[in-house]
Amino acid sequence: MSKPSIPQGTRDFSPEVVRKRQYILNTLRNIFECYGFQPLETPAMENLTTLTGKYGEEGDRLIFKILNNGLHDITAEDKKQKLQDEWTKVTSKAYSSPVVTERALRYDLTIPFARYVVMNQNELAFPFRRYQMQPVWRADRPQKGRYREFWQCDADVVGSTSLINEAELLCIYQKAFNELTIPVKIKLNSRKLLAAIAELCGAPEQMMNITIALDKLDKVGWTGVVKELQERGISEDGIFKIEQVIKVTGDNNTKLAAFADMMQHSATGIGGINEISKTLAYYRTLADAQWTGVIEVDISLARGLNYYTGVIVEVVCNSEKVEMGSIGGGGRYDDLTGLFGLKGLSGVGVSFGIDRIYDVLEQLEAFPQQLASGADVLVLNFGGENENYALSVLRQLRDAGIAAEVYPDAAKFDKQMKYANKRKFTYVLLPGDEEREKGLISVKNFVTGVQQMVSMAEAMTLIRG
Repeated sequence: MSKPSIPQGTRDFSPEVVRKRQYILNTLRNIFECYGFQPLETPAMENLTTLTGKYGEEGDRLIFKILNNGLHDITAEDKKQKLQDEWTKVTSKAYSSPVVTERALRYDLTIPFARYVVMNQNELAFPFRRYQMQPVWRADRPQKGRYREFWQCDADVVGSTSLINEAELLCIYQKAFNELTIPVKIKLNSRKLLAAIAELCGAPEQMMNITIALDKLDKVGWTGVVKELQERGISEDGIFKIEQVIKVTGDNNTKLAAFADMMQHSATGIGGINEISKTLAYYRTLADAQWTGVIEVDISLARGLNYYTGVIVEVVCNSEKVEMGSIGGGGRYDDLTGLFGLKGLSGVGVSFGIDRIYDVLEQLEAFPQQLASGADVLVLNFGGENENYALSVLRQLRDAGIAAEVYPDAAKFDKQMKYANKRKFTYVLLPGDEEREKGLISVKNFVTGVQQMVSMAEAMTLIRG
C-alpha cells in the first residue's frame, strides 16, 4: 500500500491552524458587517465559459478544468473505454473540447459574483454590497506563499459609480489590518493612468502589454521590465517615456501633480488623476486617526486582470520581518457584468489573501496567545465520586460561558497533566477528595504555576481575569 499523501499545493489544517484561520475570518466578517456588506456563497465549480477570457492570457492558463463525468449510465467495460478516450483527448491538448470539459473550479470570487448579480438582478437592491469567503483554485506552481488551493475573501459594491465606495474599501483595509496588527502599505493607482502611459508611448493599443510588463516590476526590477517591453514590441522612445513616469517620487500630492503635468494632453490620464485625488479626499474624511497603514500612489501598480477600469489598489506587509507578495488587492470594474449581458453596471471590490495573511501573522508572531487551545480550562478526572463532581464543575463552567473540557478517562495524574501541557490550556482544575468534600475547586494556572483552592465563583473570576 502506498504512503498516503495530498495533492501538491494543498494542505491539511490542524485544529490550532483552523482556530487561527477562523480568527482572521471572524475579524474580517465583523468589519464587513459593520460596513453594511451582506454574505454570499457561490458553487466551487462554474461553467468553463463563465471563467475563460476573464483573467487575461496568463490567468486562463491557470484555470483548473474538470474532466466531464457522465459515466453513470454505461457498463463497466464501456466506462473503462470512455475514460481512456477522454484521457487521450486531454493529453492531446483537446482541453477546450466540450466533450472533455465543460466546467472548472473557481479561479477567484469576482467573476462568480458578477455571474450571480446578472442571474439575480431583479431580486437585488442596488447598490448591492456583498462579502464572500471561500476557497479558490489555480493551476500554479506551488511555492512559498502561493498555493493551488487557497482562500479568498472579497468585498464588492455593484450598482454605484461613487468614489465613496473606493474610499470605504480603503477604510476596510486599514481597519482590518490594524485589528490584525499587521503593518501595511496600501498602493493606489488607476488603470486610466496606465492607459495614459500607453498614449504617451504613442502605442495606446499596447496598453495591456505595458500593464503586464509593469506588473512584474517588484519581481524583476526595471531591467527585467525593459526586456519584456522590448520583447512585446515597445519602442525605445516609448520605454524612455515609461521610465520618466515610473521614476517620479515624492508624497502623493507631488506625484499626482507631476503626472498631471506629463499627461496634460491625455483626457484619460487627467480623469485617472482626478479619481485618485477624490478617493483620497473621501478617505481622509472617513479614516480613523489611529490607523497606521501607509497609502501610497504607485503608478507602477498594474493589477494584471483585464476587467479593471478605474482605481486599483494592492496591499503589502510593511515589515522587514516578512518576505511576502501582496496580501490584498482590487479595483474598479465598470462593466464586469457586461461580460454576461448586463451592461452599464459599475462595481468596485477588494480581496484579502487569507493564506498569505495567515503566513504573515505567523512570521510576525501576532496571533493572540489564547488561540493555541480551543478551550480555556481542562477539568481533571480522578474517577469514582470525584468523576461526578468533575462533571458538575464542568457544567457550571459551560453554563457561565467558559470554554472547558473534562479528561474523559480516570487516567494517571501525570498523563492528564501532560495532555494539558500539550494542549496548552491556561488553567487546570483539580476536583479531588478534599475539593469535593468542601465544595471547592483547586485551580492551577499553567502560565504562572500558581495553584489555589477556591470556590467555584472565585475560580470563574480567576479564569476570566
